[in-house]
Amino acid sequence: MHAYRTHTCGDLRLADAGSNVRLSGWIHRKRDHGGLMFIDLRDHYGLTQLVLSPGTPGFEIVERLRAESVIRIDGEVVARSAETVNTNLPTGEVEVRVREIEVLSEAAELPVPVFGEPDYPEDLRLKYRYLDLRRETLHRNIVLRSKVISSIRKRMIDQGFTEFQTPILTASSPEGARDFLVPSRLHPGEFYALPQAPQQFKQLLMVSGFDRYFQIAPCFRDEAARADRSPGEFYQLDMEMSFATQDDVFAVIEPVMVGVFEEFGEGKAVTPAPFPRIPFREAVAKYGSDKPDLRNPIEMQDVSTHFRGSGFKVFANILENPRAAIWAIPAPGGGSRAFCDRMNDWAKGEGQPGLAYIFWREGEGDETAAGPVARNIGPERAEAIRQQLDLNIGDAVFFAAGEPSAFYKFAGAARTKVGTDLGLIDENQFKFCWIVDFPMYEYNEEDKKIDFSHNPFSMPQGEMEAFKANDPLDILAYQYDIVCNGIELSSGAVRNHRPDIMLKAFELAGYSREEVEEKFAGMINAFRFGAPPHAGVAPGIDRIVMLLAGTSAIRDVIAFPFNQQAQDLMMNAPSPVTDKQLKELHIRIVPPVKV
Repeated sequence: MHAYRTHTCGDLRLADAGSNVRLSGWIHRKRDHGGLMFIDLRDHYGLTQLVLSPGTPGFEIVERLRAESVIRIDGEVVARSAETVNTNLPTGEVEVRVREIEVLSEAAELPVPVFGEPDYPEDLRLKYRYLDLRRETLHRNIVLRSKVISSIRKRMIDQGFTEFQTPILTASSPEGARDFLVPSRLHPGEFYALPQAPQQFKQLLMVSGFDRYFQIAPCFRDEAARADRSPGEFYQLDMEMSFATQDDVFAVIEPVMVGVFEEFGEGKAVTPAPFPRIPFREAVAKYGSDKPDLRNPIEMQDVSTHFRGSGFKVFANILENPRAAIWAIPAPGGGSRAFCDRMNDWAKGEGQPGLAYIFWREGEGDETAAGPVARNIGPERAEAIRQQLDLNIGDAVFFAAGEPSAFYKFAGAARTKVGTDLGLIDENQFKFCWIVDFPMYEYNEEDKKIDFSHNPFSMPQGEMEAFKANDPLDILAYQYDIVCNGIELSSGAVRNHRPDIMLKAFELAGYSREEVEEKFAGMINAFRFGAPPHAGVAPGIDRIVMLLAGTSAIRDVIAFPFNQQAQDLMMNAPSPVTDKQLKELHIRIVPPVKV
């Protein structure tokens, strides 16, 4: 017999009754029922109920053991009586009558419990992450992550992609976030950087003649944590393909996403391919976001015309600015003063002066529109707004006013708030879309200059002809994001593979030819020796698993995450190093200046 087990704790079924078995695992919990002791024994695979009588050798030892101690048992599988069958467990029709016990490891008093799902402080859970990971939900999430990655890998290989590994130690490059730097011992005063993404390497692989690349790639960025972003490191499905258009990338990624979300989505509806394609400016105008949650049916509209010259002077005066607009946020079912007042209070909590509204209630003739805005603009204009938005009695509408560039994010947040509070969001589906046609450039108010808005290595739509446009802000790029349920899964682009176009693109953003040649020498020089047109994308693994696991915190799908301050409390990282180590690296620490 094997030293530790003949079966796992998830194996045994009614057909095994009468068998002699050996199991090993953790004591999940103990229950004393009038002389008989019941133990739920747990391992990676599941739970099995054990039964011990006072005469069982080792009974007294087990009686004093704490939960999470590790034991080995020998015993006989017996069928449970009908009234004691546990239908919630795959092993629930049987139990093991224990004959012999060996204690493999005795647990000390636990700093955090494993049984159940109690809400303990995050820092305590992260310090004892190995205990936290024994809990059912987290354990299941990490297994799910492994299965998702395996499925993605198979789906990419089945489409003719080859998996490559790219360097972890590389050169610093302006990717949009801060680099993690690694000092070089052999080259004093010089540093490697951990890659923010394998961007340049995967493009160089295309130049090298490898047609279809992918990698489950680790990426490193020294940036602040968010609910959907782990500080420090994350993983992505990095892919690139040669002789490819934007449509080719979509045709590869869509079946991967549909397949994975159907496989692991527990029956939730998944947007079928092809996914909707929404131009960036349309997404901002309709949803107030370039990562819209399409489960929310609310679409905003411009209703400026109904307020020009109206009796509502606040909006009429705002519209004297030619760049200003009034956007309407419909609220089907929100037609009560109580709901409108709650939204108004919410807006004030968001730092806004308030949220103007109209709601429609039962009344006679033109007396159905209610609220201060309705009284000021009159019944005809209020009715015109209702008809434009296709609203009914019992509905409401909220308004955002000013220059859209300044208020669109707040309008998008209001749309989300209305949809959530009115129960309009269908939680039982995964709604995908592509956001396309991103502007190549944006105006940097801080530096008072034109800057790249997304990815500087993207191909402008129209290639060299695009630069003949009168205004660089009108140039669109072949850039695209894939979005699911309001979560941006990735950015991608058709790459700029021509040195002449790249130099021109950077020139408009204020870079000299010398700067470009120096900072991107490896890539731009490679392009001078024959580069195929190529395109790619990189969906985030962590965010995919987060959606499938049904959690809003990305740390719940990462085995050993940092806390919000980018610290590993379990391993005490980051940590000081010795003077000897610093001397070897030719580094001296300069304490920060206290202000």
